Amino acid sequence: MALSMPYQVVLAVALAVAGVFACVHLAMVFLHVAPSNTLTKRHGQAVDDWVYPEFEQNWKLFAPNPLQQNVSVEVRAELVAADGSRRTTGWIDLTAQDAEAVRHNPMPSHAQQNELRRAVDFYLNSHSEDHTPHGMRGRLSEEYMRRIAMLRLADRSGDVERVQLRTVTRAVPAPSWSSEETDTAPSYRDFPWWPVTDADRPAGADRSRTEAGR
Repeated sequence: MALSMPYQVVLAVALAVAGVFACVHLAMVFLHVAPSNTLTKRHGQAVDDWVYPEFEQNWKLFAPNPLQQNVSVEVRAELVAADGSRRTTGWIDLTAQDAEAVRHNPMPSHAQQNELRRAVDFYLNSHSEDHTPHGMRGRLSEEYMRRIAMLRLADRSGDVERVQLRTVTRAVPAPSWSSEETDTAPSYRDFPWWPVTDADRPAGADRSRTEAGR
């Protein structure tokens, strides 16, 4: 049955909008994966804002590189009691928390899947082996790691004086049918102890954003 004129107009407009969106999306993805050129140099930030985080592209589908190591991130904190006494918590596995949140979740958040991993990559790529920061990016990555840790310690953040993070790397064991022998003993890389500022605490970060918006 033929559609009436108003419905034909609505359908035509909807198809036009969908077509424009599809063309813009394909153009943005093409510029994202294309070699550097005049357009990407001039509008690279707009392309990145469109692609990340939902439409990120990489070549793993065509050249898969299976993980050979499991890397976990752990944190511990130095707490100060009301009477001035201090104690250090045990190590808390932040990666295990994310894995538990993702497991059996059909629609896990991007933060649960990638926030911690990318924060560690950001830190390691902006520091030397002895944890010396490379300029502003290095110091920014330290603040980012501290604030992620404090969000995870929100229930006791008011008592936290310092935090320390570490990575724990374990080789993925060989499958049961393989004769390969793999050393699965963990190796550790400790980060420095970082003093916690008011801006690092969740309430302080919220206040900073509020004041910045005024």
